[in-house]
Amino acid sequence: MSSDAPTTGATALTAGATADASGPPVAGPGSPVAEVLFTEDLSVGHGSRVVCAGIDLEIAPGRLTVVVGPNGCGKSTLLRTMARLQPPLGGTVRLGDDDLGRLRPRDVARRVAFLPQSPLVPEGVTVRQLVGYGRHPHQGILGTVRDDDRDAVAWALGATGLDPLADRLVDTLSGGERQRAWIAMTLAQRTGVLLLDEPTTFLDVRHQLDLMHLLRRLVSEHGLAVALVLHDLNQAAGFADHMLLLAGGGVVARGRPTEVLTADHVRTAFEVDARVVVDDATGIPTCVFPGRDAALAP
Repeated sequence: MSSDAPTTGATALTAGATADASGPPVAGPGSPVAEVLFTEDLSVGHGSRVVCAGIDLEIAPGRLTVVVGPNGCGKSTLLRTMARLQPPLGGTVRLGDDDLGRLRPRDVARRVAFLPQSPLVPEGVTVRQLVGYGRHPHQGILGTVRDDDRDAVAWALGATGLDPLADRLVDTLSGGERQRAWIAMTLAQRTGVLLLDEPTTFLDVRHQLDLMHLLRRLVSEHGLAVALVLHDLNQAAGFADHMLLLAGGGVVARGRPTEVLTADHVRTAFEVDARVVVDDATGIPTCVFPGRDAALAP
């Protein structure tokens, strides 16, 4: 990677299972192979200290998976471990038929893309240049740009609606536009799996929803396997196909949003009472938390 590439910690992995996307995936240049990225009895943590254990999770093509839980429960650590940025403290992470720990970093980066929280970009970099950084795992030691690199960048810009902004400097973009540019960079890697750590942080509600609609479209139209960490339980339930709730050093619940977002699970994980209402039309659960009257009660 060239010295002016952004310091993102961005790597790449892929996933594969039976896609449940609505409609056939839209192929881009050098379409990624659909694989499953999954964990078996995984323990994650820092140094020798285990933060969360017993994690079984499957990131499958055509499915959006959201990891939720209180601060410090291991959500980001789980994604970093699945991106091979830190070793597991127990259990395994597998990518298709491969043990992730036995793969070379460059091979991982050609199969899975990881976007960390609040990545930094050098000054004076255009959107097109930033998106082009996603091609580094596929380039030789000289970093020669080939036609397939240009095609991948053009496809990523189009998929994220950034064609009109391609020649703008990244540091002149709004928060929502900048986050789309980072997503485009991961798409340019042409991996089957995207791992995103709190991608809606610091965005206002409109830009959060725009970003979540984009991710939903990438899953349904392009057959990608996407997993992300979110703090907003209602937003997670509104967009996820599959949810994983972590707390207290382990897994509280996993499954469809209606299976995970229950009053009992919320109380167990967050130590707060909530009323969960399921919309009759959509089947989407929503948490209603105590408000002003509860706060003023003696």
